[in-house]
Amino acid sequence: MDYAELSDKELASLAAQGRQAAFGELLRRYQRPIFSLVFRMVRDRSLAEDLAQEAFIRAFGAIRSYDPRYKFSSWIFKIANNHTIDHLRKRKLDTVSIHGSPHARTAREEEETRLVVESGGESPQEYVEHKELGSQIEHAIGKLRPEYRTAILLRHVEGYPYDEIAEIMELPLGTVKTYLHRARSELKEHLAHLTQ
Repeated sequence: MDYAELSDKELASLAAQGRQAAFGELLRRYQRPIFSLVFRMVRDRSLAEDLAQEAFIRAFGAIRSYDPRYKFSSWIFKIANNHTIDHLRKRKLDTVSIHGSPHARTAREEEETRLVVESGGESPQEYVEHKELGSQIEHAIGKLRPEYRTAILLRHVEGYPYDEIAEIMELPLGTVKTYLHRARSELKEHLAHLTQ
């Protein structure tokens, strides 16, 4: 059987029956996205690896509770998100990266630098200013409550629609919209102070 050609739902069903190869394929598909989300929330590679691994252990331990009427990605992101938020509440970490996992960061920065040099469209000063603004935004996101931070990351970094964010965060749709509205207001206020 070629597990790579099966859907997430089919793999989850096989994993619930104890098929190790199905677990392996799900891990292969979701290892990087889960790590990236967790890393952006905690900003520590070693901690993110531990939390992501623990999230997978929890997910695979509860695989029989997965309801195939819902997207598997939402289910596993929910587990990782809840586990990370629990950790953040205990530790009260306050930094976040909007640029994704550290694997992509080095390649992305190299590519950005190459494009700036080759295109001639953005001056080095403009490039530095944009990088500084990105750092300020990261810092501002890091100051948000964990729930607001998660909503912002899922919406504006991962690109999830509101209904999937509500599913991942296990919140009513209206609460997600409220979180996003408040988070954006707090970000705007924080960034306004920086420009004064």
